[in-house]
Amino acid sequence: MVPHRRQRLTDKMVTALPARETRYTVPDPGLVGHYVRVTPSGAKSFVAVARDPYGKQVWATIEAADKLGIDEARDRARDIIKRIKAGLPPVEPPPTKPDSFKAVAENWLKRHVASKGLRTGKEIRRILEKYILPAWANRNFVEIGRSDMARLLDHVEDEHGPRQADQVLGTVRAIANWYATRADKYSPPFVRGMRRTDPKASKRSRILDDAELRAVWKQAEQNGTFGAIIRLALLTAQRREKIASMKWGDVTIDGVWNIPAEDREKGTGGALVLPDKAIEIIRAQHRIEGSPYVFTGQRTTRHFVGFSACKKAFDKKLPPMPGWRLHDLRRSARSLLSRAGVSSEHAERVMGHVIGGVEGIYDRHRYDDEKRIALAKLAALVGEIVNGG
Repeated sequence: MVPHRRQRLTDKMVTALPARETRYTVPDPGLVGHYVRVTPSGAKSFVAVARDPYGKQVWATIEAADKLGIDEARDRARDIIKRIKAGLPPVEPPPTKPDSFKAVAENWLKRHVASKGLRTGKEIRRILEKYILPAWANRNFVEIGRSDMARLLDHVEDEHGPRQADQVLGTVRAIANWYATRADKYSPPFVRGMRRTDPKASKRSRILDDAELRAVWKQAEQNGTFGAIIRLALLTAQRREKIASMKWGDVTIDGVWNIPAEDREKGTGGALVLPDKAIEIIRAQHRIEGSPYVFTGQRTTRHFVGFSACKKAFDKKLPPMPGWRLHDLRRSARSLLSRAGVSSEHAERVMGHVIGGVEGIYDRHRYDDEKRIALAKLAALVGEIVNGG
């Protein structure tokens, strides 16, 4: 028996689709991923849907059905689906104006950030894409004034905190100062007092006391990937970015974590023989097919990046701990190393701090055993604190 084939949609059939109480979509048998969307008002439009390289489903409206025939809609849907699958925007964005903020920022990224090989390049791009370009991409660069800057900083401070607002300010100031060296009449719109935090208080000394460490650890045990990163931060004294970007291939079968160093990076912990508890946490993470990372984000093969949102949710489950940040874990771990009897010389090498002077130049010993013993002592002390109250 010949199987029944679904009838091909025509313009006449699209026009005849009835309105319902709720919006609905009708798949196009002529092209997978192409649909007709019908609203309760009876308005119809063509839409395309596909998954990007990270598995996220992306919907894109093509055009209203009364302005476009279904054959042309299919042609456009094919292009859109290809772009989404390739990780591109559904539609080719219009070219930016030569003096738009986006154009100036891209030129600065190319001629300053990339050419100098700045280690902060990834973070700079993140700040631009998340906080600045959504508001200013097509704005005329030279017309952005102090009031615009103030409104943007207010928004970032309200939604993401004063420290993030200062990072946005620093990025925009760097771009503006660079642009001023290339423009005849441009004057950057910055004055003293625009920072949202006190620069004199930028150096922090906060460490978590035993009760706070115990509370953080106990809650971290119940908070999946984010909680695992928190516990490893305490057990290894490493930066959160290094832990979040850990790859399965970085950890040997014997539990040695070889921390990669980026270009222009001052120093890392190097090869660390991890304590048993740290190895247990790593091995408890689920391997995601197609991802080399130990800690991945939700529905993605990339490494974990959602610190801000997870930290907010995490804090709601803790007793009051005013003013604590994730970086306090690294400072706390360093203090615990001293408390556990680890010499400053060995603790600093665990941290990955650069050893200065003649010693730093001529002493090429790897200190693998010393760092292993230091981390074992740190893990033992953390265990005593966690189980002691």
